[in-house]
Amino acid sequence: MALSVENQRPARTAPAIVVMGVSGVGKTTVAKALAERLGLPYGEADDFHPAANIAKMAAGHPLDDKDREPWLKAIGGWLAERVETGTGGVITCSALKRGYRDLLREACPEAFFLHLTGSTALVEERLAHRSGHFMKARMLDSQLAILEPLAADENGAVLDIGPSPETLVESAAALVLRPVNGDLA
Repeated sequence: MALSVENQRPARTAPAIVVMGVSGVGKTTVAKALAERLGLPYGEADDFHPAANIAKMAAGHPLDDKDREPWLKAIGGWLAERVETGTGGVITCSALKRGYRDLLREACPEAFFLHLTGSTALVEERLAHRSGHFMKARMLDSQLAILEPLAADENGAVLDIGPSPETLVESAAALVLRPVNGDLA
C-alpha cells in the first residue's frame, strides 16, 4: 500500500477523523470499520446534506460551493462536538478542496484527514457497480476536476485504495494510534 503523504497526527486524545476523497473510493466502508476498530462514534456526511443538495445531485448536477457551505459547517460542528465531549469520532466527507477542509478545521482544529485515493479506472468501476446512491458515476469528472490533495501543512495522510478495506483500516488505525512526540501509545 502506498502511503504518499503523512503529516501531523491527532493529539493523544480521542481523535476526530475525516475519511475523505472522491465518490467511490470507499469512504463509508473504511470509516465505519475504522470507527468500530477504534471504538469511536461514526458519522456519514451524506446525512448532513439538506434535501435540496440531495435533489440537485440526484438530478445529475454537481453542488457548488454555496451549496456545500452549510453542509460542511454541520459536519465541522459534529466533529467539534465529539472533541468537546471527549468521544472523538470518524466521519466521511469528500472534503475535496482545501477551502472545504479549512471550514472543517475552523470548527474542529484537531481534525485529521485520511484521504483515500486510487486510479480513475478503479473508482469508475466501483461507481458503475453501486446502486441506490444519489451520486452518479458521470459526476466523478467534476469531483476530480476540483480535487485539491492534502498539502504538506495539513493534518492527515493519504492511503491508496488498492488494498482490502481491512488492510486500509489497520493502516489508518496505526497512523492514528502510534506515539505522538515520543510518547508510548
